[in-house]
Amino acid sequence: MCGIVGYVGPNDTVDVLINGLRRLEYRGYDSAGIAVVDDDGDLTVRKRSGKLARLEELLADSPVSASNTGIGHTRWATHGGPTDENAHPHLGDGGKLAVIHNGIVENFAELREELLADGIELLSETDTEVVAGLLGREVAAQGDLEAAFRTVVGRLHGTFTLLATHRDEPGKIVAARHHSPLVVGLGDGENFLGSDVAAFVSSTRRAVAVDEDNIAVITPEGVRITDFAGTEVEFEEYEVQWDAEAADKGGWSSFMAKEINEQPEAIANTIRGRIVDGHVEVPELTELGAERLQNVDRIIIIACGTASYAGMIGAYAIEQWARVPVEVQLSHEFRYRDPVLSDRTMVISVSQSGETMDTLMAVKYAIERGVTTVSVCNTQSATIPRESDAAVYTHAGPEVAVASTKAFVAQITALYLIGLHLGKVRGTLSAEAEASAVAQFETLPEKMAEAVATHEQIAQLAHWMADTRSVLFLGRHVGYPAALEGALKLKEIAYIHAEGFAAGELKHGPIALIDHGQPVFVLVPSPRTSPLMHAKVVSNIQEIRARGARVIAIVETGDTAVLPFADDVVRIPLSDALFDPILQVVPLQWFALELSTAKGLDVDQPRNLAKSVTVE
Repeated sequence: MCGIVGYVGPNDTVDVLINGLRRLEYRGYDSAGIAVVDDDGDLTVRKRSGKLARLEELLADSPVSASNTGIGHTRWATHGGPTDENAHPHLGDGGKLAVIHNGIVENFAELREELLADGIELLSETDTEVVAGLLGREVAAQGDLEAAFRTVVGRLHGTFTLLATHRDEPGKIVAARHHSPLVVGLGDGENFLGSDVAAFVSSTRRAVAVDEDNIAVITPEGVRITDFAGTEVEFEEYEVQWDAEAADKGGWSSFMAKEINEQPEAIANTIRGRIVDGHVEVPELTELGAERLQNVDRIIIIACGTASYAGMIGAYAIEQWARVPVEVQLSHEFRYRDPVLSDRTMVISVSQSGETMDTLMAVKYAIERGVTTVSVCNTQSATIPRESDAAVYTHAGPEVAVASTKAFVAQITALYLIGLHLGKVRGTLSAEAEASAVAQFETLPEKMAEAVATHEQIAQLAHWMADTRSVLFLGRHVGYPAALEGALKLKEIAYIHAEGFAAGELKHGPIALIDHGQPVFVLVPSPRTSPLMHAKVVSNIQEIRARGARVIAIVETGDTAVLPFADDVVRIPLSDALFDPILQVVPLQWFALELSTAKGLDVDQPRNLAKSVTVE
């Protein structure tokens, strides 16, 4: 949620800020704004509700002077609706100071009353303007932006990334982070700040992740980072492993379409270096030590949304290969249920961004209780992997569309690799089982490309069903969470009712939903590797077909048993049962995309959703 960019340097600041905000649009927002300190020392703000294009129109009609210092923001409304007044930046110190903010200040109401009692006028409904008011009052009292910043952040409760600039200190931006992401981009005679490296990757791939409860000060000459008390801290630079072109559409109709097509590469990159000479080894887990892994007697996978479904699929594989009990819990429920944990428990977190606040707080809770923590993440040097004992990166590349696709299949791939590694270390994985899994992994990118090729058939089907108002999804075993994911995709971007069910649950209630013409996607297990489940799912198909359902069956090539009972059949390549959902989910992704397109909706930026959820 919320995109943040800051810039100090010789280039056109407005262009840098707008370019950065455009690359952060995927995070989700409902207003946008910038503040710049021009060469004459004047601070100018331009902001508008709505999409970034409205801000660009305002800047065309009312341009700002050349400058070398600026901050920009795309806001996701929390306190106060998406209006011009509530858009960031907000001003303090009589209009000499500008502040932008990602997060929520939980004690803003009492701070607001304090400011009003002190005669400070507030023009918006936001918690951020309260911060600007506090900061402006402190700057006026102390005469120094950085000192004032340290005073103010110590009074704030909640989550925040804050950026501030003051017209009396041109060429400087001060920023702070507390439970919300912040990165620095290092340039030559220029420096950047962002909520994500996408904010500046078109200018530099040199980056620094700002640690928790630290303050960063950037000028064109350099970067300085301190803790909240003002003690200078050392920091490490890293290189972003993708360039700006990787986050461009590249001719595709949408980022989601591009990312579905990139799934074979995402899987190949996640496997690379972890299967060597026919054997699986995850180097990041090796560093934890064999004894630590052997002593694990319980695994809890924590995640939200799509990542939780990846976790559910991964749990089947980890239990089968490592023979250790695995459960999946939603991150936002985990720490509130007072879970039973021990030093033999392993918590595996799954988050594309590595900044998902619910998951981050759950990981912190686990760390406080002495639990081994492993992160599955797609974003280099994000907070969750840095906080965890080990981080297994997925290497799917930047995922811009809000509805996750390639990150999802890469997460499953990473969890499977973890399961195989644990099985080897614990002595529960036979050589035959490892060889079989390796053979599946080696052909998986090619098979994924075949699954991606179902697009044309699914597009035709989706456009025929453009007026559909409800779709059901059925699956068994690993197909069940894949069905949940198919339903979620449809809800996210097509805005229609969709539900996923375990096929065996039909007769326990959901079959009452079946009426004439009700579309039902059924993920059919392989008759070769899961003959018993295959027979049961075919029986489920007969049950719903007899009640008038329109059945769309996702089946492996060569499965003819479903033909008499399915209205439409979509075929995927042959694979082992555990690997089926990675392929089965692709037609469901295409269906959601194409149904949304047929309805004239924005596929990449669905309403009310954000790519990175950085507040609880």
